[in-house]
Amino acid sequence: MKINNFFALSALMLAAQFSWAQVKVGPKEKLDPIVKSFVDEINNNSQLENMAYELLDGIGPRLVGTPEMLAANEWSAAKLRSWGIESSLQQFGTWKGWQRGITHVDMVYPRVKSLAATQLAWSPATKKAVEAEAVVLPKVSSKAEFDAWLPSAKGKIVLMAQYQKIGRSDEQIKEFATPELYEKLKAEKEQAGKDFRDYVKNIGYDNNTLPEALEKAGAAGIAISNWTGIMGANRIFGAKTSKIPMIDIDLEDYGMLYRMAEKGAKPKIRVEAQSKILPDAKNLNTIGIIKGKEKPEEYVILSAHLDSWDGAQGATDNGTGTLTMLEAMRILKKYYPNNKRTIVIGLWGSEEQGLNGSRGFVADNPQIIKGTQAVFNQDNGTGRVINISGQGFVDSYSYIGKWLNGVPKTVRDHIKTDFPGMPGGGGSDHASFVAAGVPGFSLSSLNWGYFGYTWHTTKDTYDKIVFDEVKNNVVLTAALAYMASEDPEFTSRERRVMPKDDKGETVKWPEAKEPRRDSKEYK
Repeated sequence: MKINNFFALSALMLAAQFSWAQVKVGPKEKLDPIVKSFVDEINNNSQLENMAYELLDGIGPRLVGTPEMLAANEWSAAKLRSWGIESSLQQFGTWKGWQRGITHVDMVYPRVKSLAATQLAWSPATKKAVEAEAVVLPKVSSKAEFDAWLPSAKGKIVLMAQYQKIGRSDEQIKEFATPELYEKLKAEKEQAGKDFRDYVKNIGYDNNTLPEALEKAGAAGIAISNWTGIMGANRIFGAKTSKIPMIDIDLEDYGMLYRMAEKGAKPKIRVEAQSKILPDAKNLNTIGIIKGKEKPEEYVILSAHLDSWDGAQGATDNGTGTLTMLEAMRILKKYYPNNKRTIVIGLWGSEEQGLNGSRGFVADNPQIIKGTQAVFNQDNGTGRVINISGQGFVDSYSYIGKWLNGVPKTVRDHIKTDFPGMPGGGGSDHASFVAAGVPGFSLSSLNWGYFGYTWHTTKDTYDKIVFDEVKNNVVLTAALAYMASEDPEFTSRERRVMPKDDKGETVKWPEAKEPRRDSKEYK
């Protein structure tokens, strides 16, 4: 009897949670029937979690140039076709081919300990495990002194990153320390950061040229720790070496090695980094099209980048944006069969290297760009959308405001707008369209710790997705696309009068840029 009561209570709690998780519509709210069908579908038949499993657990991170990126392109195109949506892969360039393998790093002296470490993207592999002493950068104050030290790096693994004395987040220190201690520790941290930046400047190198110099001097490998300031989270970007492995070591293990090396304990670490250099790979965008029935030469574009860095699964950057746009397309296809304008989904490649996929699409599809009604882009995490800027278009207030009126009140009430706003010059793919004079709008999300915790980090994983928030964004996106498609007017592209900057000079509208078509000269 007690067991039955327990399960009955659990069922009630789950039912309550499920009910709360619904995208709700007020009892007196009169929604357009098609928008209401979007809400019902996302509440009763969401495909988000299944797609997240297939993309994030099944395929994993989607670094440009890897087989996994190609698999993601093929998966997304097949998913669109399974819903009856025409899809294709459009090539806009090539990229150096590479595939991550196992990274295993151990300290083998003065004691044995497995270390938490990750090979950086595109890092050279170790032909066989490399075992070497870990050393810190010398305490010198000029390029001449540093260059005199460089030969001693031969055969060593160099700890190249700043040492972090305290591995606690600022928020935790502020919560528990006295005000006096907090200010003291904060000042010490800021000074340490300045001292390290000054050190690198004084020795005459930077983040690109210093690894090159160490590699040329015969170092056996380079280790960094690109800590975010959040406990347990490191950012993983690309290697700056061409022959020796470059790895990132978690803050705690890196700090231990650093202290040992500085105290003269001469720690030795063993690095095995199994990755593969592959032939150049095609750089692709996944494009899906639902042809318009009345105005097929005018377009509403749903935009998200499909690629990611590969320290983790790329769940919130930009798995959530990808899932939002795919689910919105599925729902639009199912419940909006007579779409007036053509609806396009663009899942871009190589956004992380400079908006290359969306810039390639803009450059290669002038007729679509000429007829684009609006672009809706999502790319900053799992949170519900809370801000839409007019991106500098004078009349954006009129049409965005009108379209938002068709969105369920519980969804639009979260959103603040900024009109006419300023044109986005970069940051995400809407900027590629804005630079070309096309109304492209960023559906900007609530933070949920995005920039500190998941953006490009080892913690950007499936479990960080809040699916209830993503459902909210699917309804918003589908409703905005529907309203933009139905609008009898073509959107105005008139630009605002640009303000003056601090120097009294008129700020320029962002310049449309060509994509990087290959990885040559990329650092």
